[in-house]
This record gives sequence, C-alpha cells and structure tokens, in this order.
Amino acid sequence: MVIRLDKKDKIFIGILVLVHAVFFCLACLFQKHMMGDSAEYLLEAANIKEYFIFSSAESPTVLAPEALTQRQPLYPLFLLLVGLISMKYFVVVLQIAQGLLSIFNIWYVRKVLLSIGYQKKYDWLLLLFVAAYPAQFINANTIAPDILLQTFTLLYFGNFIALFQKKELKYALFMSLALIAGIMVKPVLYPFVWVHVIIIMFICVRHKMLSVRTLLLSVTPLCAMLLYNYFNYVRTGKFHFSSNQAQNASYYYYPFIMEREGMDSANRFLENEKQAYYSYPEYKDRYDHANQRGMEMLKQNFFPYLLFHLKNSARIFIEPGKAEMDLFTGKLSYTQLYSKEQTGFYATWKTKGMSGMGAYIQNNPSLVFVVLALLFNCVRLAGLFWFFRDSKIHWIVRLFVFSFAAYFAVAAGPIANTRYFLPVSLIVIGCAVLGFTNRRNKTAATA
Repeated sequence: MVIRLDKKDKIFIGILVLVHAVFFCLACLFQKHMMGDSAEYLLEAANIKEYFIFSSAESPTVLAPEALTQRQPLYPLFLLLVGLISMKYFVVVLQIAQGLLSIFNIWYVRKVLLSIGYQKKYDWLLLLFVAAYPAQFINANTIAPDILLQTFTLLYFGNFIALFQKKELKYALFMSLALIAGIMVKPVLYPFVWVHVIIIMFICVRHKMLSVRTLLLSVTPLCAMLLYNYFNYVRTGKFHFSSNQAQNASYYYYPFIMEREGMDSANRFLENEKQAYYSYPEYKDRYDHANQRGMEMLKQNFFPYLLFHLKNSARIFIEPGKAEMDLFTGKLSYTQLYSKEQTGFYATWKTKGMSGMGAYIQNNPSLVFVVLALLFNCVRLAGLFWFFRDSKIHWIVRLFVFSFAAYFAVAAGPIANTRYFLPVSLIVIGCAVLGFTNRRNKTAATA
C-alpha cells in the first residue's frame, strides 16, 4: 500500500518531527528517563532475555508470584527489541522509537478524524492542542509503556470507525487484535474485553452482519484474556490477570483517606494493609484477602468514596500534569512525590492559604506551563462538549468516544494523572478540535 502525502501532510508531519525533536533534546539535557515503574519493566526485559522468565523481580531465581504477573509482557518485549538494536545507546534508541510511535499516533488520529469530517485546513489548531499537552512528549521520552498503549488504543478506535462505516468484518478482527495487544501492555484495558463483545455484536446486528464469524471475533479478546489468566494460574496457583488488580483498592483508598484524615493517617492505613496482605503465606490467599478488603472498604464508605472517585475521574479531563513536568525536568523526585511533607498547590493552599502562594510560585517555575496546559485543557473540554452535541457526526461515533474516554477516566479515579489519560488523550483532542471547527462552519453557514 502506497501512502501519498500532499503538501499539508508533509507540513503536518514536519512540525510533529520538530516538536518531538525539541522534547528529545530536553530529555537528553535533563536525563530523567525513569518513572516509578520503569525499573520493573527493565527487570522483566532482562529476565526474559537471560532466562526467558516473565518476572519483574530483581532475582530471577526467586519467583515471587506478585512479580510474575505484575507487569504485562508486551512492553518488556518492546524494550528487549530496542536493546537488541543497541544496548550501548539504549535510552536514545528507545526515545527515538517511542518518538516515532508518538508521531504515528498523532498522524493516525488525524487520518481517522478525516473520515468523520475533519478538514486539513485546521491542522494548525490540532497541532496547537497537541503541543499544549506536554504529557504526550514527556512519555515519548520516558521508559514507560503508555505511548505503546496509546498506539493500540488508537488502532482500536480507528478500526471501530472503519467497521461502522465500511461494514467489513476484517476491521472487527483488527479491533480484536489491537485490544489483545493493548491488554498485554497494561492491565487497564482487560475489563474492556466484555465491552468489546457488546460493541462488535451491536455493530454487526445493526449492519445485518451477524454470523458465527462475528461471534468468534467478538469473544477473541475475552478468550485471549482467559488464556493468559490460565497461564498465570499455572505459574502462581491463582487464576487472575494481574497481581496489581487485587491491591488497587488500597491505593485507591489511600488518597481518599489522605483527603479526609491527612497524610499520616493515610500512610498508617497503607502500611497496615500491606502487613495484613503479607501475613498470608500463600499467594492465592493474599490475593483473595486483598479483593475481600477492597469490597469491605467500598461497602463502609460507598457514597462518600463514589463521589470522591467520580470527582477525581472528572478532573483527569483538565489535569495539566504538573508532577510529570517537574519529574521530567528533575525539579521533583519520586521520593519527594511520595514523601510525608506535601508541598503541592492544594496542600499549600490548604495549610497556608493565599499567603503561601507567593513562595509557591517562586519555587515552581513550571507553573507558567502548567497554567497554559490547564487553560488549553479547559478550552478542549468546551470543544468536546460541542463534539458531543454535533448532529453531523453519527450518534454511535459520539457515544463510542464518550464511553471510551469515560472508561479510562473512571479506571484512573483517585490516582488520575496525565499518564493514565494518555491512551485516549489524542482522541479527545481530535474530537474537541472537530467540535470547534464544525460549530464554526455551522455558524458561518447560517450567518
């Protein structure tokens, strides 16, 4: 297949390359390529290479059950591939590879948008909104799986649009493959395999394409997930997808308790939960205990926690990512991020009020960029509102975008930050731009 690029395409890609090159140089300057989970992905890549063991443990001879299923295998395999290209310049090659993926992702979402009404003359606006979301470029230069996950999320979105418009089952196959790849990068998507069944069946019934092949394509990701669960059962004695899923409740409740009772109480809560968890010698019992504790905590504070969770889920749509910017530049370390002493904006406002804002601004030079990102995110939210109201775009497409974005927002909940929203951020940005431009065209037509 030959891809023909016109002048606007070349300018669009050229600007993307330039912006990515700027962040590449900044990343080389700051040398902050690691995020909180980077070491575990690197360890799993090393264990796969040396021992063919899928484990994120430091010692491959100690097969800790949690480490066997903590990190899904596709990103460590991606790191392994980068290492095979060049071990000496591993980080640089990884930055280039992820930068190219990021450029592809932005180009691809534009390509999908063109099929639902986007016009190339508004590339300047799309590029502006993309550039105003630093998380895209920061993650491209970080040892983190989120750009790769974004790729598969966008491929799923693009093939959904193609299935809906062209009514060809091959796109349902591509959706299934993209979803399988996505769940093998990070576990956030694995509950979506159930939603996938509904999506494929709904579209195929609507287009009168219902068949045995349709049914098989709809359950393919579900079967892949169950097979991986069985693989984990053989290794750990527990039928499950990820060791993180059982312990997530404690980490979700940590910020809930911190907001209500303070950081000391939250730290005590987390320490007590960890001690209780590791008091069980068998992994199966530890996992079941963590699941049970999660249900208990939810029942005890159902409505207060639900409101807290949804509030933070909504916040992710405008979250500018100050912590990620400061980690990228080295202004903030992970030790400081998780320290007992909180010096962030909300903590400063809560403890010192307006009198503490002067010193806070002086100590946070990134605040100018944070405010700009926040403003663009708020404007983007307005564009997304107009997109959802735009009758020119089929209601099924609008419903899919809303559900997909809401899924990732709710999945992130209290631990919401730009990294967790990155898989759908380009979809939201693109649809917001489409919402603005369609409304502008409509207003001009009626003027």
